Amino acid sequence: MARNTKLHIPRAVAPTWWIAALWLLAAAIAQVTLMHYAVVRNVEPSLVLVAVVWYALRVNAMQAAAYGLAAGLLEDVLATGTGAAFTISTMLAALVAQSISRGFFADSLPLVLTITVAATLVRQLIFWVVWGFEGYPPGLAWVHFHEAIGACVANALLMLLVMAIARRFDSRYA
Repeated sequence: MARNTKLHIPRAVAPTWWIAALWLLAAAIAQVTLMHYAVVRNVEPSLVLVAVVWYALRVNAMQAAAYGLAAGLLEDVLATGTGAAFTISTMLAALVAQSISRGFFADSLPLVLTITVAATLVRQLIFWVVWGFEGYPPGLAWVHFHEAIGACVANALLMLLVMAIARRFDSRYA
């Protein structure tokens, strides 16, 4: 009788919806109250985007889109004045993160950091396009590009910290 030597590595487990919702709420509250102190060169890391990418890596496209939509709507409500820019951009960033991660490991640091950078760039691009349609002047594109590059680095470092903490407490959610 031959022994099955095939290595099975299961997909990372996502938390239940209510735990994910609590994490999103905590990230949004921390974003509007504490993260303003972590600004470096006019770049503020986004706890909300990190939470969205972290969740999107572990679920299917519909769940990722719904979570991204809820996160973006929450940010638009808390930001007041952005219209629907966060709602649209965060939902699309969640879809991009989920579509890149299909078939890969959600606990691979290089992969997760690369996906975080890609999601940050997509979110920033869509945010400024939507805000441009809402009447924001387009003359500051170079400044926003530099801000997007800085946000990629800041969000990747924040994701690295989040994954290190998650691995410390529970390896299923790393």
